[in-house]
Amino acid sequence: MEEGVERGMERDPDARWLARIMHTAFFLLLGASLARFLLRHDWEARSPWIVALTGALASLYLLGPVLGTRATPRRIAWLGTVVAVWVLLVVLAPSFAWCAVPLFYTGLRTLPARAALGLVALLTAFVVFAQVRLAHGGWDPNLIVAPPAVAALATGVFVYADRQAARQRALIDDLIRTRRELAAIERREGTLAERQRLSMEIHDTLAQGLSSQQMLLQAADRTWDGDPETARRHVRTAESIAERNLAEARRFVHDLAPADLAGGGGLEEALRGLAARESAAFRVDGAPAPLPDRAQSALLRIAQGALANIREHAGADSAAVTLTYLDDQVVLDVADDGRGFDPADRPGGVRGHGLPAMRVRAEQLGGTLTVESAPGEGTVLSAAIPLNPEP
Repeated sequence: MEEGVERGMERDPDARWLARIMHTAFFLLLGASLARFLLRHDWEARSPWIVALTGALASLYLLGPVLGTRATPRRIAWLGTVVAVWVLLVVLAPSFAWCAVPLFYTGLRTLPARAALGLVALLTAFVVFAQVRLAHGGWDPNLIVAPPAVAALATGVFVYADRQAARQRALIDDLIRTRRELAAIERREGTLAERQRLSMEIHDTLAQGLSSQQMLLQAADRTWDGDPETARRHVRTAESIAERNLAEARRFVHDLAPADLAGGGGLEEALRGLAARESAAFRVDGAPAPLPDRAQSALLRIAQGALANIREHAGADSAAVTLTYLDDQVVLDVADDGRGFDPADRPGGVRGHGLPAMRVRAEQLGGTLTVESAPGEGTVLSAAIPLNPEP
């Protein structure tokens, strides 16, 4: 057997269990053979030698597990000594021949394949020799056929079991390698998901806030000389947006809820405050139902993104935010009367980076996001999230 396979067998609980059975069988056969000899023969000149060799063989066999199963020089020398003592016993008393079966197993575990098969053939020849001697010269085909058949059966079973064990170890190694690869993939996916989360948070908070500040400061610069009070109002508004952005930045860095939800007023109050800041109307339809924190955060972020798009791109005179509670879902609608656009000109009704982020937020919660618009007819954005999403 190959060295790596033998080391695997050494670690294999099934191999150790089989080894214990073979060791037990060896000592039972050795004891039974000695008992048979002593019961069937009077004490004679060879009797002390047989008893001594039996004790020596038992003692030698006990050393086997200490030496391991690898084909080291000491292990091979030990196996050669055991076989030599057994051969002497068989020559003196043929009834010890059947101790060869456990020795088959020991040789197959210890030696390389060709050497092990050669040892099995040698042991089988001695078994045939012993059986013929026990028959006192009488002819019996079983004496010639049975020992090789038993040896072939034992060898075939061992080789089959050994190959099955090798295949099983290979499968286990593949499984371990696959699990490691999956763990690495999961880590990469987790990193990408976190990057996506941060990009959406940055877009929906910092980027939109900075854009609003830029517009307000530009307006303040244009009106500073002619209308200082209006310019100061623009600056104060930009300052309040910067303050909210700072709070939002601290919160999403720590993976907390949006600042508007931190006050404990719930989604409705957060949307009402957002709509007031963006000069939009707000309405709630249906009986409010409890929503998970993730759903509330997602709907608030979608509303922020939609209102930011209206402010920056739509040129609308008015906008409205509606939160509708249905039996199985909650729907957020953000509508404006701005210039609109043709969704067919943009795959999936997507423009810029805001709508893809909104769509991802809705889909992460099992929901959908739709955009209805036409040039000159305004835009309606609807985000629907199930109240009891499937796991």
